[in-house]
Amino acid sequence: MATRRRYTGEFKAKVSLEALRGDKTIQEIAARHKVHPNQVSAWKQRAMEGLREVFSKGTERSRGDHEAEVRDLHAKIGELTVERDFLAKGLK
Repeated sequence: MATRRRYTGEFKAKVSLEALRGDKTIQEIAARHKVHPNQVSAWKQRAMEGLREVFSKGTERSRGDHEAEVRDLHAKIGELTVERDFLAKGLK
């Protein structure tokens, strides 16, 4: 039974960028890097999807993430305040 090969993100990015350039066919790129052509196509597709996310509403998405993080932190502060007050009452 063959073991699975694991590829670094850097390697995947390099191969997918080469495929996105379109200078060579998927078959040529796959042969050059010793990976299956389907893998090169999959990495190319993921790279294209990732680029769409980078250029579409990036600031809105990050603002929403920031607001959610702030809400979580405020909730945590509230929990810690309640715990502190409870423990302070117990010590008196």
